Amino acid sequence: MEPFERQPWGIDEDGKRTSRASEFPEIVAAYLRDNNLPAEFRTGSDALLAAIPWGKTPSLTRLAGRGQASDGVAMSRARTAAAETGTLFLTSGEDNPTTLNFLPDTHIIVIRADDILGSYEDAWNALRNIYGPRTLPRTVNLISGPSRTADINQTIVLGAHGPRRLLVIVLG
Repeated sequence: MEPFERQPWGIDEDGKRTSRASEFPEIVAAYLRDNNLPAEFRTGSDALLAAIPWGKTPSLTRLAGRGQASDGVAMSRARTAAAETGTLFLTSGEDNPTTLNFLPDTHIIVIRADDILGSYEDAWNALRNIYGPRTLPRTVNLISGPSRTADINQTIVLGAHGPRRLLVIVLG
């Protein structure tokens, strides 16, 4: 499997979704364990992520705050997504610092199934409804996969401008 292909993780038969927050910590722990990654990750203060029962899986260590250069794994919440391209919309702020999107080698992004919309226009309209007219956050990052480039000699390089690995977990 190519390193940038989406891997099937999860509880449901299709391996890509969980409908219960109580199952979420074990999905994360299994992904980290199976990929030989540290059982430590950093998140912002997002209410959805804070409500997950992390204590259920004591092997995981959740750190809070802005991303650090030493972080191997970060977790963020996508506020919405455009299904037409598989693009996730992540907004900046204390709840999901932008540094979490770019500094670690592995990025786990959580999105509620109800927040996945059809088009870019729908996703932008959802953000306007969340934040109000003319009050979008300072930064909205659109993420469609792990960082890669082929700028030099048309050789694909992973992690050039951000994480090498991306796991998307759909709640609901």
